[in-house]
Amino acid sequence: MTGDDSSSTSSSGASGPRTATLRDRLPDTRRGAETLLDRVVRENRFTIAVLFPAVGALTLVGSAEGWLPEPLAFNPWFVLFGVVVMRSPLVVGVLPLLDRRAVGWIGLLIAYTYLIELVGVRTGWPYGTFEYTVSLGPMLGGVPLALPVFFIPLVMNAYLLCLLLLGSRAATWWIRLLAVIAAVVTMDVVLDPGAVALGFWTFGGGAFYGVPISNYAGWVLSATVAVVALDRAFDTAALRDRLAGCEFMLDDMVSFVILWGAINLWFGNVVPAVVALSFGVGLVRADRFDARLFTPWR
Repeated sequence: MTGDDSSSTSSSGASGPRTATLRDRLPDTRRGAETLLDRVVRENRFTIAVLFPAVGALTLVGSAEGWLPEPLAFNPWFVLFGVVVMRSPLVVGVLPLLDRRAVGWIGLLIAYTYLIELVGVRTGWPYGTFEYTVSLGPMLGGVPLALPVFFIPLVMNAYLLCLLLLGSRAATWWIRLLAVIAAVVTMDVVLDPGAVALGFWTFGGGAFYGVPISNYAGWVLSATVAVVALDRAFDTAALRDRLAGCEFMLDDMVSFVILWGAINLWFGNVVPAVVALSFGVGLVRADRFDARLFTPWR
């Protein structure tokens, strides 16, 4: 009887510390959670920023070329999962700067994203007449519900890259605006031809690898709206400080270069592939696309 009680007490005592230790590992403050997420992303940079886009390019090309069977070909949940993982460095990088004001302005930017896409699908303005030809998950009014996952990071990455490369000149509003507009439009020079080649969506033809020139005029409008919203959402100096200390904050741009550069190269879209490479050069200059990122054991 005594032995049983002792065993029971010993077992209970052993499980208690283990439970407490596990609980102690979980952060109980926002700062603790941010620190944990920073570490997780930092320790998995190669997987997130290199391996995921490489596998993504292979599976998307395989889907377009008919190499993958159903339900693997263009599986929307697989695509969305990969996109969310590749976005994680950006989200984690921005997280410490999120407050009520930032959430409010980003919410307005998300609302604009849905509105302008809905208008575009129904009227052809401002991007040109287009339609989605591959499922990107649940749709509402012909617009993917996950659209902000694709749109917001694109303009945010362009905004951050310009802050990083412009340095002190980024403090001047009109310089920042023009630089971000140019970056967003140039990113779409890479994105849209690749997406059209894959069959994600179609414009029914266009002068630039199946994309009409009007599409890029539409992106000038959207980039301008994005700069206005992001300027009000975040303190520019705080963003630059976070960029300086967070080496992985632009890893989503690295994923962009690898994913869409490879896709455009496969389909023979020479100009978009070269433009993707130029973004890689910019990231190298900014010390964000270097050998350390391609060393998974570090």
